[in-house]
Amino acid sequence: MGLTALGLGAALGTALITGTVLRRTLVVVTVRGGSMEPTYRDGERVLVRRGGRYAAGQVVVVRQGDDGRSSPTPSRAVAAVGTAQDWMIKRVAAVAGDRPPPGALPGPCAAGGSVPPGALVLLGDNTHNSYDSREVGYFPTAHVLGTVLRPRPRPTYD
Repeated sequence: MGLTALGLGAALGTALITGTVLRRTLVVVTVRGGSMEPTYRDGERVLVRRGGRYAAGQVVVVRQGDDGRSSPTPSRAVAAVGTAQDWMIKRVAAVAGDRPPPGALPGPCAAGGSVPPGALVLLGDNTHNSYDSREVGYFPTAHVLGTVLRPRPRPTYD
């Protein structure tokens, strides 16, 4: 009987550790606005993996603003996502070392050759309704919360 209780305790401990690791790695974010339509619509929920490396074509959640402040801590970021107006969802158009696509950057930034280290060029899929690199230039990689893995299904109520 003691062995069974020990096994159950170990299983519960493993489940708690796994849950904690997943909460630190994955977060569900609600899309607000139409800048990523038709890919993601207002109110749709997406699963985001924190951190990682970024590549052109990926969709990321990034903190709005180019004020140079450091990125919030992961625990504060989770609280802010979905409620604060300073988080955006955008597609990576170019990473450090890439040449930005034509028209992806405003005048002063467009003159350079390639994306500098620690920076990304981010664009919304809905070009007529998106605040992105076309207006603000480069986004610091330190401001990226993570990469969108997939949309989350909306809950169904029977």
